[in-house]
Amino acid sequence: MDLILEYRSQLVAGTIMTIQLALVSLVIALVFGLLGAWAKLSASRLAQRAAGAYTTIVRGVPDLVLILLVFFGGQVTINAIGQATGLWDYVEISKFVAGASTIGVIFGAYFTETFRGAIMAIPRGQIEAGISCGMPRQLIFRHIIWPQMVRYALPGFTNNWLVQLKTTALVSVIGLQDLVYNAFTAGRSTGQLFTFMAAAFVIYLVLTGISDLALRALDRRFSRGVVRS
Repeated sequence: MDLILEYRSQLVAGTIMTIQLALVSLVIALVFGLLGAWAKLSASRLAQRAAGAYTTIVRGVPDLVLILLVFFGGQVTINAIGQATGLWDYVEISKFVAGASTIGVIFGAYFTETFRGAIMAIPRGQIEAGISCGMPRQLIFRHIIWPQMVRYALPGFTNNWLVQLKTTALVSVIGLQDLVYNAFTAGRSTGQLFTFMAAAFVIYLVLTGISDLALRALDRRFSRGVVRS
């Protein structure tokens, strides 16, 4: 315990970095998820195929491989294009940007299916009733589609978020000083790897526990007035 207290600032800094990375990647994932769901449900064949290719490719490649590809290959590709076209000078992709964007794109594919399934679960008759009453599309989305989509999507959203929060640990391989990286560094320097990995274990458990409780409360709020069988 004395070692944990001695390195507490390093563990706290790593925890803050992990939370920031998880939240930024969540925003990116939600944007990609909503766009992907819209594309899959649209009448455009091109949009459907593009969204299908996106989800198939992303879900078929290991997360770690994509992170390494974006961090190393993405920077080389962007600078090669900039040098060939003369549109920009040397661009350096930070570890945080590479990690957050890659995790966001990865989980955007999972959120795509979550949101698509939630929208399809909404009874079509309710939307048709809104149209027959003369409600504009924005009003239909705000009062009929959105509240029910959130309720139907929350179980899948909760699962995806908890997995995404833990997936942030992969960024330690590219040198981002998150919780795992700092815990490993402290454990290696003191020769007490198990102690610091156990501390990281507990911190992740606390973060996922808090997230689960918050999302359960949100689920109860959106399920208010719903009769369950």
